[in-house]
Amino acid sequence: MHTETQSKVSSIAISTAADSQDLTSQQQLLNELGKAIAQVNRIVLGHPDAVRLAFCSLLAGGHVLVEDLPGVGKTTLANALACTLGLEFRRIQFTSDLLPADVVGISVYSQTNERFAFQPGPIFSQIVLADEINRAPPRTQSALLEAMSEEHITVDGKQRELPRPFFVIATQNPVDLAGTWLLPDSQLDRFLLKIKLGYPPAQAERMLLEQPDRQTFLTSAEPILNTDKLQTLIQRANQVHASGALLDYIQALLSASRQHAQISVGLSPRAGLALLRASRAYALLHHRQHILPEDVQAVFVALAGHRVKIIEQHSEQTPDPSQIAQDILHATAVP
Repeated sequence: MHTETQSKVSSIAISTAADSQDLTSQQQLLNELGKAIAQVNRIVLGHPDAVRLAFCSLLAGGHVLVEDLPGVGKTTLANALACTLGLEFRRIQFTSDLLPADVVGISVYSQTNERFAFQPGPIFSQIVLADEINRAPPRTQSALLEAMSEEHITVDGKQRELPRPFFVIATQNPVDLAGTWLLPDSQLDRFLLKIKLGYPPAQAERMLLEQPDRQTFLTSAEPILNTDKLQTLIQRANQVHASGALLDYIQALLSASRQHAQISVGLSPRAGLALLRASRAYALLHHRQHILPEDVQAVFVALAGHRVKIIEQHSEQTPDPSQIAQDILHATAVP
């Protein structure tokens, strides 16, 4: 009897020690994540909210679309993320003559082996920067669609898996600029979040003028995370708890988008699942194991703005989808 009691006590002690070690390991990982965010903020000055949303999209297993005018730091943000995460990185410069094969790859006949050999395109990378994605025609844009949604591509009837994690950072210029094409709705939906940078605050812009070029900071940036750490963080984000009341709040937001007078097509069930994933990731960024309504509110506009379809109006001013998403957020009661 005494031996059995000792055995139970030993088992409890081992379990407690293991739990304590796991908590310590998790805290260290979250601290490294905080350092990674801080490093990107030192490179991309004046946009802490956009940087946090980019990390949120990454931890949620999604992709991010950065839309803004040329020269405000879209490509710098993508490069800073790649340097900091320590992952394999490729850049695709989208142009009007870019072909789908230039993105996914092509089979080339080898006279030596007398057979076709597949030559992978730049899409076979852990982080892909699709720069100025809306400067390419729709056919080439759609080459990314299968990769973004399924994490594999099909070439010559054969399915080829992409590396994990697989993260697309796409930049695009506003569609009223010359030489741009609208992204199809099906592809827009594959971007978890759409963020804008805008002009930096005056103090940040002064630092840009006084400090060395951003390329200097990118060259000296040290990788803080790696593939294994990032995969662990993605798994931890997926395990963040969502209460029943929190799910009620998400459903209320989805319903409000479908009933809004200025919206013809509201948020889909897939958008609801994406909102839950993004909220979990945002909570983890703040070292929490449960979602708060503030987490949902922090990601809602970036998630909903490019998904809702606005009713066309015969007026000079077209409603801004992001502003409508903000209005939905303010009008929906928090449980």
